[in-house]
Amino acid sequence: MFPLRVIGRALKIAVLSLWALSAWLYSRLGIRRAVWWLVLRHRPYEPLTNERIVRLGFEAMGPTFIKLGQVVASSPGLFPKRYSDEFQHCLDRVRPMAVAPVMDRIAAAFGEPVHALFTAFEPKPLGSASIAQVHAATLPTGEAVVVKVQRPGIEATVDADLWWMRKGAWICERLFLGARLANMSGVIADFDRTLHEEIDFQVEAANLREFNELMARYGIDDVMAPTPVDGLVTRDVLVMERFYGLKADDVEGILGAGMDPEFYLRKGLKAWLMTMMLDGFFHGDAHAGNLMMMPDKHAVGLLDFGIIGRFNRDQRHFVMRYVLAFSARDYAALADVMLEIDAVDADANRDQLVSDLARVYGPLVDMAMADIHYDEILPDLMRVAYRHGIRLPSEFLLILKQLLFFDRYAKLAAPNLNVFSDFYLVDFLFGPLALNAGLDFNVLAPLLKTIQEQHRDAGAA
Repeated sequence: MFPLRVIGRALKIAVLSLWALSAWLYSRLGIRRAVWWLVLRHRPYEPLTNERIVRLGFEAMGPTFIKLGQVVASSPGLFPKRYSDEFQHCLDRVRPMAVAPVMDRIAAAFGEPVHALFTAFEPKPLGSASIAQVHAATLPTGEAVVVKVQRPGIEATVDADLWWMRKGAWICERLFLGARLANMSGVIADFDRTLHEEIDFQVEAANLREFNELMARYGIDDVMAPTPVDGLVTRDVLVMERFYGLKADDVEGILGAGMDPEFYLRKGLKAWLMTMMLDGFFHGDAHAGNLMMMPDKHAVGLLDFGIIGRFNRDQRHFVMRYVLAFSARDYAALADVMLEIDAVDADANRDQLVSDLARVYGPLVDMAMADIHYDEILPDLMRVAYRHGIRLPSEFLLILKQLLFFDRYAKLAAPNLNVFSDFYLVDFLFGPLALNAGLDFNVLAPLLKTIQEQHRDAGAA
C-alpha cells in the first residue's frame, strides 16, 4: 500500500501544480474578473493573488504542507510579508472536518457516545489545523474542556509526503550549495521526527504535564499549559482544560483586555528559555496559534505540545554557549562553538569568521526588533554563510525557528525589545535553579560574566 500512496501523492502534487498554474493564468489574463462581472458582480471582488493560490494549494495537499505553511506564517523575516499574512489561515483556520465523523471518532476512542462523556459539546470547532481540530465541551463535573480530534488517515499521508521530501532534499543538496548549507536533509529528518510525535496525543499529554511540572519547580505560576483530563486521552483524541485568551499577535485585543503585551511576551519567552537551558525541554512549535495571552488568569498559555525539542547535557551546553555568545557580543566565542560542532568548513579562517560574524550579527544584538529589516540583513548573512560554509545542526535550526516566531511577536508587541540582549530573559542563570541544573560553569562562566558586566554598565549609564 505504501508505494501506491507515494505514487498517489505524486499525482496529487502534479494535479495541484497544474491547477495553480491554471488559476494564475485565469486571474492574470483577466478572465476571472470578467466572469465575476458577468455572474457575481453583486458581491465584492476578491483578487486571486499568487500567495492565495499557493496557500490554497498547500491546504489541499494536507497536513504536511500545512505544517510548512505555519512556518511561513510565523516567519515574516524569512518570507515576503504578503505570504506570511496569507498563510495565517494555516495556523487555525484550515477547512474543518464534518462534526459527525468527529463524534464517531470520539465515541470509538472512549467506548461511549459523546452525550455520555460530556454534558455539552459544541459542533462548530474552535479551531482546525493541520493535524487535528478542537471542539469546546463541558464535563459532567461542570469543567470547561476542549476535545482535540485527529484527522483520519493522517499518518499514511504524512509518511508518503515525507518520502518525497527526503528525496527532494537529497537531490537539492547535490545540486545546490545553499541546500547543503541549510542542512535540508537534517531539516526534513527533524520534521519527520516531530510530525510522528505530534500525531500521538498520549505523548502530547505527557508533554503538557511535564511542562506544568517544570513551571511549578521554577516557581512560575503565570505561564502554563492546559491540564489533560485523566482517563480521556488516547492516541488520536485528547481532552484537556480549556484556556480563554487571545493569540500573541493580537496586540490590539490584548491591550483592550487590560494586559501589557510586552510584559507577558517576555514572561513567555523567559519560561521557554528556562525549560530549554535548565532541562533540555522546549516547545518546538510556538507559532501565534499556540501562544495565548489569558486576561482571566493574567497569564501566558502555551498550547499544542505535540512538537517538543529535547537536548542532552552536551547539546544544552553547545546551544547555551551559542545563545550566550550572542548576548555577550563575544563573536570569538561564537566562532569557537561553530568550529567545535563542525558548523563551518574545516579550513575556515577563524579570524575572518570572527570579523564577519561581528559585522553581520551585530545588528541583531544591538538593534530593537522594530529597527531590524531582514530584507537588508539576510543577503549579507547568506554571503557569510557561503564564504565559510556555515551549516547548523538540525537541533539549532529548531531553536532558530522558535526564535523567529518570538521575533515576530516582539516586532508587534514589544518593538523596543531585543531577545538577545534583554538581561531579564537570562537572569535565572545567575541563581540557584542554574546551580542545580547540572551545568558546567567552567565553560559558561566567562560568557555569563561578560553579560553581567554589560548589564551593570547599561544600568549605570
